[in-house]
Amino acid sequence: MSVSAVDRGPRRIAYTTEVPRPTDELFALVADPHRHGELDGSGTVRDTVKGPERVALGDRFSVKMKMYGVPYRITSRVTDFADGRVVEWRHPLGHRWRWEFEPTATGTRVTEVFDYSHIPAPQAKFLEVAGMTRQNSTGIRRTLEKLAR
Repeated sequence: MSVSAVDRGPRRIAYTTEVPRPTDELFALVADPHRHGELDGSGTVRDTVKGPERVALGDRFSVKMKMYGVPYRITSRVTDFADGRVVEWRHPLGHRWRWEFEPTATGTRVTEVFDYSHIPAPQAKFLEVAGMTRQNSTGIRRTLEKLAR
């Protein structure tokens, strides 16, 4: 199992891997915000979630988080959804988390994208200078490795 970087253009961090599991099973895991703590590789997602057990376009869900020892809660909105193929949500600050699923002969190609191309340049620069993009890159790789196991 290997995790590879994918070029999605400026202000997008993306990695992909092939997971030897059925696409519908993996999609169901990501489309259920109550299960995000199971796959989170960043160590920031907690299990306290408010929202549907399976999201759809326009849905909102709230997740308890913890970063640098500070607990907080965010509410995200689903901005793209194609059943079994794509689920994406927008963080309150404007960046987006996107998951893409593609069936393969031996399982599923899963790609996770942190997209901060939608936020103003000063905020994007802050994320970079603060090390958030580097942390998100590491978190995505760890999440995909965890998912593949």
